[in-house]
Amino acid sequence: MAKNLIIVESPAKARTISKFLGEDYTVTASMGHVRDLPSSKLGFDPENGFAPDYEISKNKKKTVSELKKQIDKDTVVYLATDEDREGEAISWHLLAALGLKKQPVKRIVFHEITKPAILNALKNPRELDQQLVDAQQARRILDRAVGYELSPLLWKKIKPGLSAGRVQSVSVYILVEREREIRKFIPEEYWKIRADFSDFSAELKKLDGKPARVVNETGALEVEASVKQGDFVVNEVEERMTNRKPGAPFTTSTIQQEASVKLGYSVKRTMVVAQQLYEGNFEIPDYSGGLITYMRTDSVALANQALTQAQEVINLEYGLKFGLKEPRLFKNRIANAQEAHEAIRPVDLSLKPSTVKAHLSSDQFRLYSLVWKRTLASQMAPAEIARTTLKIAAGAQKEYLFVAKGQRVVFPGFLQAYTEGLEDPSAAAVEKDVILPKVEKDQQLPLKKLNLEQLFTKPPARYTEASLVKKMESEGIGRPSTYAPTISTIQDRGYVEVTPEKQLKPTSIGEVVTDFLTNHFSEIVDLGFTAKIERNFDRIANGEEEWVEMMGSFYQPFHERVVEKDGSVTRAEVLKRRELGTDPESGKPVSVSIGRYGPMVQIGTREDEEKPRFASLPDSLNLNDVSFEEAMECFALPRTLGNHENGEEIIVNNGRFGPYVKLGKNFFSLPKGEDPLNTDLAQAIEIIREGLEKKAKSTIHDFGEILVLDGRYGPYIKSGKKNYKIPKGIEPESLDEAACLKIIAEAPPPKAGRGGKNKSAKKKTD
Repeated sequence: MAKNLIIVESPAKARTISKFLGEDYTVTASMGHVRDLPSSKLGFDPENGFAPDYEISKNKKKTVSELKKQIDKDTVVYLATDEDREGEAISWHLLAALGLKKQPVKRIVFHEITKPAILNALKNPRELDQQLVDAQQARRILDRAVGYELSPLLWKKIKPGLSAGRVQSVSVYILVEREREIRKFIPEEYWKIRADFSDFSAELKKLDGKPARVVNETGALEVEASVKQGDFVVNEVEERMTNRKPGAPFTTSTIQQEASVKLGYSVKRTMVVAQQLYEGNFEIPDYSGGLITYMRTDSVALANQALTQAQEVINLEYGLKFGLKEPRLFKNRIANAQEAHEAIRPVDLSLKPSTVKAHLSSDQFRLYSLVWKRTLASQMAPAEIARTTLKIAAGAQKEYLFVAKGQRVVFPGFLQAYTEGLEDPSAAAVEKDVILPKVEKDQQLPLKKLNLEQLFTKPPARYTEASLVKKMESEGIGRPSTYAPTISTIQDRGYVEVTPEKQLKPTSIGEVVTDFLTNHFSEIVDLGFTAKIERNFDRIANGEEEWVEMMGSFYQPFHERVVEKDGSVTRAEVLKRRELGTDPESGKPVSVSIGRYGPMVQIGTREDEEKPRFASLPDSLNLNDVSFEEAMECFALPRTLGNHENGEEIIVNNGRFGPYVKLGKNFFSLPKGEDPLNTDLAQAIEIIREGLEKKAKSTIHDFGEILVLDGRYGPYIKSGKKNYKIPKGIEPESLDEAACLKIIAEAPPPKAGRGGKNKSAKKKTD
């Protein structure tokens, strides 16, 4: 039995912390939550104060059992889960799951994994914060209510397997609204007019003192004709010094945005690597602990110790003139920011990235460098920049004003360490210099060339993962811990796809689901309502509101509307079939809509004597903007491309699980983004070759109709379309066909799913 048992969330964190403590302490991991709402039912009782029916998760029963074995009546248990609401709730669930009511239990928190921080936490335990637990419970139960009740409705009205969620649905709504702005956008012509002189260029800015707007070639030629009748004369020379200050240290949101811009990381990748840096998931000689502080935070504050050390490192690395006499303090501009934590910073600024590079992975080194530079820069002197503006009059009546702008970095200050959005700060400071020649007021400038350039306005850009995080944060949607999982979820659910340009584009399904929620459950996709719910969670965490009351005001009206809409809204009304034209052969209407297996094209109607013809719509085409010609091409599938070297036909088609190539009885998925209508024979043969190689590696035995395969979850037997588990103790390599037939014959019948469709609802929504 352990004398002192410290329970953290992850094995990596447990390994790191155990290095700081003696034999009297055992550090182990709960592997996250050990209890949750049951998967087979709603999981809480609306008639009894929303009392939750928590149970130990099936995959955590062994973990709980192992933890219990390490505890006796004299064991002091330290609950050391993360210091946010989720971490507080995990500790609370551990109390119940381990039966620790009579046990000496202490709650400890720390925002960095270093020996001083851990020892200090052990000396200063606190009570479990029930208000934080209640805030997490409110979030979990409200999210269960939305997902559990709405998802089956989506299955019934749109397509099986869909899901809704409080944060995920509003995120998709944001992307759908932007996509529709882009779709409605009509480009407008405008002309950019630039005057080139011997050493610099100036751009037309004003006409008769008002902003110049040249909208067509006629207007551009009028400008050209006028300026040729007069001289270019310097009207004003403006020179001024400006100071540019650095940005704040990283929060969860800003590190996700900067890592996307500078390193090309997805939001999920950033958080995975940040977790490794926090937990100490690496080996550095003579160093134990993590390299950065806790990575889920919306605070921009730095500890006094960090502020002091920053000046020491700045003076050493860059010189005294780059430091500050007084620390620079930042204030949050984000609504509902929870500032109990620090910003993300290195735990020891004296550990330069170059010092630890050899002991980190490439991802870890690059992200640590980003955090180190950003933290130092936040406490460095402002950059001093000399800006010059030349205003130049032109035209027959001097009616046009051209402007040239230049700047020179006089003192780089923090730019020496870090420039937002640029990889190489030292180079950026130089590259930003635009030096204008010395000119005097009233000086005439000989024109070298007048450039007339036709341009068109561009639609608003699609969101990237980084800009969606920024939007979510600014609107108060979600919290630092939810940005990454939300963005992963909406992609996994098929509501959003990532374009080759790394932009987020809603799919046809995403748009249909968003329309349904907007029309019938508007609050679920309302940014203001979602932000209000987040503020309610904050009020619960601060002890200003009771979670049961908050749930009561939300649940009953929501539940009643679900029941009402189930009966009053038809599937046809939701799907809004879009007619594209008439099939020239049959004279029947051609339309697109959502079918049981996804977006489809249809020729004819169900009322016709002949059955309608159907074809799947490829992922590359959207219901809302697919043309008649593109839709009709879908009926070209399946396409026979030719023959394989074994003589069998190679067919390409679009199926329930996406586009595929077929060779005999073998199916091979097309790579993401590939269009089955454009796939040629050479591409198909390469896809088949790679697929057969992969299959060969996973095949342990091939007995014709019976296969022994090594799958994602280990070896198994496949007979026809059915899979059979290999009993424990039997080596798959030792199996022959007779042994496989025996296992198949003795296999127990498949268990009926508990709770029917609602079990699946939980899987899809939680």
